[in-house]
This record gives sequence, structure tokens and C-alpha cells, in this order.
Amino acid sequence: MKALCWHGKGDIRCEEVPDPTIEDGRDVVIRVTSCAICGSDLHLYGGFVPGMKSGDVMGHETMGEVVAVGKDNQKLKVGDRVVVPFTISCGDCDYCRRGLYSLCARSNPNGAEQAKMIGYPTAGLFGYSEMYGGFAGGQAEYLRVPYADVGPIKVPEGLTDDQVLFLSDIFPTGWMAAENANIQPGQTVLVFGCGPVGQFAIRSAFMMGAERVIAIDQVAERLQMARDAGAETLDFSEGDLQARIKDMTHGVGPDAVIEAVGLESHGSGSLLEKVQETVAGKMERPYALNEAIIACRPGGTISLPGVFVGGVPTMMGAFVAKGLTLKTGQTHVQKYLEPLMQKVVDGQIDPSFLITHKIGLEDGPDAYKTFQGKADGCIKVVINP
Repeated sequence: MKALCWHGKGDIRCEEVPDPTIEDGRDVVIRVTSCAICGSDLHLYGGFVPGMKSGDVMGHETMGEVVAVGKDNQKLKVGDRVVVPFTISCGDCDYCRRGLYSLCARSNPNGAEQAKMIGYPTAGLFGYSEMYGGFAGGQAEYLRVPYADVGPIKVPEGLTDDQVLFLSDIFPTGWMAAENANIQPGQTVLVFGCGPVGQFAIRSAFMMGAERVIAIDQVAERLQMARDAGAETLDFSEGDLQARIKDMTHGVGPDAVIEAVGLESHGSGSLLEKVQETVAGKMERPYALNEAIIACRPGGTISLPGVFVGGVPTMMGAFVAKGLTLKTGQTHVQKYLEPLMQKVVDGQIDPSFLITHKIGLEDGPDAYKTFQGKADGCIKVVINP
């Protein structure tokens, strides 16, 4: 089959790889009908994530049609159309039973090695390095899905791939980010980053009762998409960002801040950024996180869905002094699949609004370059193998 494979920093190739097969009784194999390039894939593309091997198949936002079913899987049958969560979860461990699917204690075969880095193992992920299990990703013609009696959700009749594909990751991620922000009706929420997760966080915040959402980015197309959702916007490259946030919130600050950028954030040229660059050296760039800490009102909440891999210098003094709450984590996708699918069915949201580019697998390497460079108005790329 054809697949998009990682061969080093900035080097993605479309090439032939072996077809996946059933390896466990709970597996299924799907024929991929749609997949997408995620902002998290750009961290792999940029060489930020350790444990990638030349030839690894990329991708963790995937859906398709079941073509083979393991003997122990009673949930799915050949011909079912499913969306696959990016988290691989057993459904049986204590974490899964508590709905904390991204913390699954059993699905990562390399969990012992991961634990050496972060203390404990967490769930396996599709297409996201040896540290997360070394599972082949879904930017391919076919995908093996472990624990498929737990993860995938069947797609109701009448819904297109474009409407449901993002249930695999970024819609639940944006929703959980808003949920973690502890939004109360009438509050003001600030969202750093108007990429795909930020866009869903904006819409989720409004659905949860936020009165105002202020969205920050510098890409014109992203800012316009945020305004289309009802958000007020700020270009972080124009002037004193913190002063403008205070001005827009009458000197009080937002009640909650969602940091939807992560390790590759860019600063605004402020004194804060210069201090961070001096301290950070070659560490990850936590500009958005630290700006979020400064911006949030005392006693507020910061929600962090943005990806970090290693160490970052943070404004801990401000965080502690202001009595802030921080909630983080990989998304517990399986927890949100049914309720968010119902929102799509009911017409409360059509996630296809996000799609700007549709391509075939052969165009994948060029699409990675376009997405990373934020060129050609690119906000979200969908691949139809």
C-alpha cells in the first residue's frame, strides 16, 4: 500500500509499505477513506519528537471502512464505516474505566521505556514515535486498529467523511480544552492560537456558555475564521499584547485561558520573549504558555492542550502568586465520541468548516511544507487515499 513515511526532519515521502494485517483478536483493519495532517504532525516533521525511525508511517486523524475483523471483536463487522481515535486504549485498565483513555496503562508496548522519561506509561498513539508504541499511522491506504472494540465509533447514515473525520482528534481536543477551562456562563475566555484545535476550542467555549471569546494569532485566515465563529481577535505581532488584553477586559483579565499552541510558539518581540530566549537556549518555546499565565486574571484557569515534549522555562512565580489552576493532558477521545457525534447529527456544529485543502496521498509531502509554512491560506489539510 501507499503511505506517507517519515525519513527525518523535513523529509516526508509517499512510498510503498507492507499492508497491515490482523495481529490480535480485538483488531480490525480499515481501508482509509479520509485522514488529515495535524499540527502535532508538524512537531514530528520539525524533528522535535524523539523516537522516530526512518520509514515510520505518519498520521493519527483517520477514518474509513472496516475490511477485516479479528475473531474476538464483537463490536464491528466488515463494511462498517468508522472514525478512529488517535489514542489507543484497552478499555479494561483502571484509567480507561475512569474515562481517562489517554492514560491507558496497557496499550503502549513501549510503556516501560516511556516511563523512564515521564515516570509512568501512557496510552499508545497512532503514528507518533516509538515512545508512544511505534504504531503505524493512518496517512495511508490501510490501517490496523488495535483494541478496535473500544476505540472506533460507527458513523451514522447521512454524514460525510468531512463532517466526522475530526472526531478522531481535534474536535474532542478543542472540546476537552474548553471543558478543562472550567467555563461558567457569562465568562470571558482567551484562546491563544487559532489553528485547528484553537478553532474548535473557540466554538466549544461558546457552546459551553462563554459570553466572550478573545482569540489570538497572527495569520489573517485563522483570525478571520475565529471571527466567523463570533470571537473577538488580536494579532499578537501588533503592539503590546498584554496591554491590549487588559484593555479588552476592562483591566480585569480573562476568566480562563486556553493555550492551543504548544512547543513551537512564537513570541511578539516583547521583553518577556527576550528573557525566555535567554533562559531557554535550545529548549522548547513556551511563549504562548507564559503569555497565558501573565494574561489570566488572578484565581483563573489555564487549559493546556498544546503539545510539549521536554523541558520549558515557565513563569512559575506569576502562576503561583496569582493562584491559577492548570489543567492539561492528551485528549480522552473515546469519552467524547458519542456526545460530539450527536452534536454533529443534531446540526449544532459542522466540523467541515475547517477544511481548506483536499489532496491525495501523493501530494502529502508538499502539503506538509504548505501547512508548516502557513502558506496558501492553509488551515487544515484532508487526504483522501
